[in-house]
Amino acid sequence: MTSPTLATVATQFLQRPGLAKGTLKAYESTLMPFLAAYGSWPVDLLERHDVVEYLQGLTHLAYTTQRKQQATLQAMFNFAVEQGHLRANPIARLKQPKPDPQKNEHTSDDTIRYLSETQIKCLYRAVELDTRMKAIISLLHRSGARISEVLQLDLDDIDFEEQRFQVLGKGNKQRWCFFSQDTATALAEYIRDGRYPRSAALFTAQQPISLETSRISYRRIHQCWETLIAPFPDLKGARLHDLRHTFATERVGLMGIEELRALMGHESIQTTLRYQKVTSRRAESVAKQALNTLL
Repeated sequence: MTSPTLATVATQFLQRPGLAKGTLKAYESTLMPFLAAYGSWPVDLLERHDVVEYLQGLTHLAYTTQRKQQATLQAMFNFAVEQGHLRANPIARLKQPKPDPQKNEHTSDDTIRYLSETQIKCLYRAVELDTRMKAIISLLHRSGARISEVLQLDLDDIDFEEQRFQVLGKGNKQRWCFFSQDTATALAEYIRDGRYPRSAALFTAQQPISLETSRISYRRIHQCWETLIAPFPDLKGARLHDLRHTFATERVGLMGIEELRALMGHESIQTTLRYQKVTSRRAESVAKQALNTLL
């Protein structure tokens, strides 16, 4: 008896009765790239190393998304076993992907890195004479936006009257970000004295030879960041992304957790609650220090 193709098995898997529309859509979006690579293969010829190689190639995705992809393939292969197309699931007991610290991924509150009040003051001293970096640092710190979101802004996206701007975040979801008066002042100074005007981008750079003006790259900003913080021991190891964590930890307790979630653009409230736990631990540490001082 000829073994069905993976595409046939996947179709049967998706046509099972009782699947919710959302679940079906998620399964389809996960399986389509996999079927593009292996859909024509007889399902019993697909071996473990083939699937593992495919999953290991998904490094452009967050580890949580990689886990969902792996879980979907696990479910489909379990279905194939139930239908008698396979003797065993080729990726049975396959370990799940782990978070990548280089991509700011995490599994616990312990990996949240934020800047202390002393570090923040030190950072503003470090960028005081660089109007572009001062504006970027202030915007990140005061708005909680991601560096990738800020670098995609155009000049016309900044609403100085309402002190806000709109970004397109993860999942192509739009949200408003707000900034304070000191950030507005830093932005105005940068636009007046440090911005190259021949580009729609808010943050621009000029090529040294051609003098062509373009949107500044993350690589250029990261180089500037490393250069500016290098002379300050208190900022050793600090990252641009830490400013987003700092924004969140500074606001926990000052607003509702749902409001903070909306400002941060988190899909899950559990992500936002991580900052509440960090702030609680910090308060506990301060309280213990104060108690020891009194004893």
